[in-house]
Amino acid sequence: MTAVLFFASILVPIITALVEVIKKATSIPVNFVSVLALIVGLIIGFAAEPFTDLDYVNRLWAGGLAGLASVGLFEVVKQRESIAKEGE
Repeated sequence: MTAVLFFASILVPIITALVEVIKKATSIPVNFVSVLALIVGLIIGFAAEPFTDLDYVNRLWAGGLAGLASVGLFEVVKQRESIAKEGE
């Protein structure tokens, strides 16, 4: 389980960046960003076979967790920036 969480923590910033690129390139509704991040996470997790010795089930778990965590990471940063702008 530790390896899955470690791998997920590596994937979070990568998935966050990819989801942002997809959001800027297409007109995806805000309601579907979480689903998009989950799908991107699953795809990245599955495709990361050369970079880890985890089996595909654990890579999928790590990718899914990282996809959902990336949405939370983005929201925290966005909220922090808006609070900082209000304080100026």
